[in-house]
Amino acid sequence: MQRKNRYYSRSKISEARFRALVRCWSLDLTATNTAQLTGLSVRSVNTIFLAMRRVIAHDCEQHSPFTGQVEVDESFFGPWRVRGKRGRGAGKKTIVFGMLKRGQHVYTQIVPNCKTATLQALIRGHIRLESEILSDCLSSYDGLVDLGYAKHWRIRHSGNHFAEGDNHINGIESFWSFAKRRLAKFNGLAKTTFYLHLKECEFRFNHRHHDLYRATLKLLRSNPL
Repeated sequence: MQRKNRYYSRSKISEARFRALVRCWSLDLTATNTAQLTGLSVRSVNTIFLAMRRVIAHDCEQHSPFTGQVEVDESFFGPWRVRGKRGRGAGKKTIVFGMLKRGQHVYTQIVPNCKTATLQALIRGHIRLESEILSDCLSSYDGLVDLGYAKHWRIRHSGNHFAEGDNHINGIESFWSFAKRRLAKFNGLAKTTFYLHLKECEFRFNHRHHDLYRATLKLLRSNPL
């Protein structure tokens, strides 16, 4: 009798084969390569990868509120050039706001704009008042100390000025770099799945110093597909 798959409920895929699939995922192999190595169809692999991303996204939403030193920043995801426009003005980019507790986790959320009300509502909802906030000089961050936060440090990026001792946001910027490099390989993502891919990047980044394979199996053991 086939042993029950503890990671994938009501599945005909054996646990050993599913572990092999997770191993491929942890190595960031494509669905096509994973299918070739596991003997599954590309369609089955994509279905499982999508289900895994949903579980991962739910897990990532649990990593707040933050305390201590927290870096905040916003970034724009999308094509660099669209019909003659370049940079942040290139087409309808997706705006993502990020918070990184130094030495621990990053948390991201898609936002409609970078207005003060939008960003500060997220900060209040995910960062405790006793924290130290580090940001760039975007005006949307004005007044955080008046809201009750212990300290607010700002770094001015003009003139290639990126750090003053511990005053920097290099941590969250390293995540933006990682996420954009990784997502570029998909050659574009549908808006309906961008959130799940973003959370996958978040999960990979948060476990960059851990065994990603074992961390993923542990998560799926507690939250089977």
